[in-house]
Amino acid sequence: MIKIGDVLSNRYRITGRIGTGGTAEVYSATDFIKKETVAVKIIKEELVNDPKSVARFEHEAEACASFNHPNIVRVYNQGQVNGCSYLVFEYVKSQTLFDRLDFQTTYSVKEASEIMLQLLDAVNYIHNKGIIHRDIKPQNIFYLANGTVKLADFGIAQNIDEEGPYQGVFGSVYYLAPEVCSGESASAQSDIYSCGVTYYQLLTGHLPFEDGSTKDIAAAHVKRNFPHLSKFQPEIAGVFDKIIQKACAKKPQDRYQTAKEMMDDIATAMANKDNLKVRRNIFQKIFGFK
Repeated sequence: MIKIGDVLSNRYRITGRIGTGGTAEVYSATDFIKKETVAVKIIKEELVNDPKSVARFEHEAEACASFNHPNIVRVYNQGQVNGCSYLVFEYVKSQTLFDRLDFQTTYSVKEASEIMLQLLDAVNYIHNKGIIHRDIKPQNIFYLANGTVKLADFGIAQNIDEEGPYQGVFGSVYYLAPEVCSGESASAQSDIYSCGVTYYQLLTGHLPFEDGSTKDIAAAHVKRNFPHLSKFQPEIAGVFDKIIQKACAKKPQDRYQTAKEMMDDIATAMANKDNLKVRRNIFQKIFGFK
């Protein structure tokens, strides 16, 4: 059991508890060598004898070891304490996009698009390194006070051309591509679909499919038409809806083939300032309705 004040590897003094997840506890710590605060993610003691949980930890460290991108949370080190594996991360003092959504409901077109440009740059970077994230969602994206976003949690990431330590359907079903919901292998286009769902949620405050059981949601991704932005936000320029619809096409081959392509379309849409304006109908203009 890790306690406040414990020192790991004669280098990291645990200073506080940040939170907990299904497989790990996260703490803040002081790095004696770098003289800075870091985050330490420690596998739960009850899972140390679970080969799959241990493999996920090791895989996350391996996947992130070579990453050096401003929009990706860095992994600095890894080790073991009392038989429990731990990872040392860049300390990110901020909320996630999900936390902010819970507070402000939606983002403006400009802010959501700026977030997506950063996210897609990170996704394009990892894809060029041969890695698929497989769990892109607002809960795994930090939003710093200066507007920078950082993609985190590569626990179920895998190499594009190889099988990861976990096969089958993994990740949050609300953001999963149709082929993944059907039990097929994930691809770069699966990540792009998840980016499209995230963009939709940032702009509308809703998920495209959010009613029913997990099986119902998975079936909706496979069978139901992806909803248009106009369902909740008719005032948003149609060009952004077209981008999301392409990112979230049912067939992978009909989506953007690279994250860079999606980035370019968003940047082009933003270059036309009229697209960023709130479009109000006649009743809204006369009576001031939202």
